[in-house]
Amino acid sequence: MTERLSGQATLITGASSGNGREIALTFANEGASVTVADIREEPREGGTPTHELIEERGGEAQFVETDVSSVDDLQRAVDETVEAFGSLDVMVNNAGVFPGMQSISEVDEEDYDWLMDINLKGVIFGSKLAAEVMREQDDGGAIVNLSSIAGLNGFDDSSLYCASKGGVANVTRELAMELGPDGIRVNAINPGIIETAMTTEDEEVAGTMTETIPLQRDGTPEDVADVALFLASDEAAYVTGHNLVVDGGLTAGA
Repeated sequence: MTERLSGQATLITGASSGNGREIALTFANEGASVTVADIREEPREGGTPTHELIEERGGEAQFVETDVSSVDDLQRAVDETVEAFGSLDVMVNNAGVFPGMQSISEVDEEDYDWLMDINLKGVIFGSKLAAEVMREQDDGGAIVNLSSIAGLNGFDDSSLYCASKGGVANVTRELAMELGPDGIRVNAINPGIIETAMTTEDEEVAGTMTETIPLQRDGTPEDVADVALFLASDEAAYVTGHNLVVDGGLTAGA
């Protein structure tokens, strides 16, 4: 069977841990070369660094230390991807943070700047810099953004997180319109409760909604990675501007 991302150069932010790590491993398994762009090499859940694990399995990968709130860092990650692999075919803007549950009376300007710089600025400039490369390529490219069901629905005590992820959801739609003529597809994944190191550390999130999820379980990084693979591959050649919900049906009745 043909590998779905054979010969594709991919850059995945926040790929040392959680959803990003699983996306990177899945893409590599499907033939992609992978740049792991993160602020740290070591997975939060422990184990071998993502790029080293890919190489151990016979794949091609590199690690580029990247703070997505820094445009200079993002530019370096893009440049090093092109230098190492010859192109940039798929950009996954995965890096993000969750501040925990906060009422609007608890948030301050520092919280706002930190969250927006990572969750929204990182996506916007990651997309901008990737698009500059993809526009010059005959086959364009694909951009996959990680939003959240909190970007589509309101959730108590999550005003800043909802704002940041709502921005991701809507800029995905806009970029699909703007970049479509250049052969660049832009889509977003909107996960629900996914079991990662980030969510399991917060007792107010992990395992608290299982009974209200129609599929009766929290999601896994594999659930997210499989959707990212679809959106990055030619199987989604006519899909752009879409926010794909991966939540086990949690928001189906919203």
